[in-house]
Amino acid sequence: MANKFFISPSPHVHGDDSTRGIMADVILALVPALVVSTWVLGFNVLLITAVSVVSCVLFEYLIQKYMLRGRTTVGDLSAVVTGVLLAFNLPASIPWWIVVIGAFVAIGIGKMTFGGLGKNPFNPALTGRIFLLIAYPVQMTSFAVVPAHGSVDAFSGATMLTQIKESGMGIMDNVDFMQMLGGVMNGSMGEIGALALILGGIYLLWRKVITWHIPVAVLGTMAVFAAFAGMGHGSLVYELPLFHLLAGGALLGAIFMATDYSTSPMTHRGMLIYGVGIGALTMIIRLWGSYPEGMSFAIFIMNATVPLINKYCRPVRFGVKTKK
Repeated sequence: MANKFFISPSPHVHGDDSTRGIMADVILALVPALVVSTWVLGFNVLLITAVSVVSCVLFEYLIQKYMLRGRTTVGDLSAVVTGVLLAFNLPASIPWWIVVIGAFVAIGIGKMTFGGLGKNPFNPALTGRIFLLIAYPVQMTSFAVVPAHGSVDAFSGATMLTQIKESGMGIMDNVDFMQMLGGVMNGSMGEIGALALILGGIYLLWRKVITWHIPVAVLGTMAVFAAFAGMGHGSLVYELPLFHLLAGGALLGAIFMATDYSTSPMTHRGMLIYGVGIGALTMIIRLWGSYPEGMSFAIFIMNATVPLINKYCRPVRFGVKTKK
């Protein structure tokens, strides 16, 4: 009697997608950005990514096997995706032991504390990244200087978002958007190489892993905010939106992190509300906050509103008549 088999009433939704297949697509979509980051910042990018991935997989395995004492799920590749995304939110010069700490926070606190994949309210990689930013602000904000030829020297420099916040809108006169597309700019490993991130996003759209609603809502809202912020600065009104879309973690966050299934709304209308909130909060922090970048905090805050958004945008149940 303990093995009773229960079946819910029809209709039933069928699909060929699996968690492992979806995660494999996300990993493939991140490969172009990894290649660009390695070419620009050096092979230390691969070392940091490897440490992050191995640490995330190991921590998830150990927690499931020896603490939760349940079936291990590292084979679904979700821990690998968390490891890659965590690495993409770190500077190329960060010490390896800080990466391990970030992986423990991402998996142990951000994911497994809530029961594992699909139960976590906050994006695990962002949980690790925000913890490291608070605990190790110097290491997390020290970026290698990237000369025009793409090699890295031993010095550190500010990101373009930091420069524009410190010196005002005038920095826009010296911005080379083609270099930003190609990845020749300071920042975290996954922030550089806008074109590579866009190609990855197109692949995910083609594979139907994500829909257009969240990325378009996030980036569109950021562009509108930037355009209004640029009013009164002459030609900068046209350049400022493009700058904010290419700089920092805008593309990485909008395409790969805000679209996380576990922490984003279920309906298309909810996704649009969620995306607008992320875009607005990002620009509010960038333009008027103390931090030059706001994407991580914006996604983290909006993750907390997802239950409310899902309740507000609850779809009509099958067979229920709607009021006219």
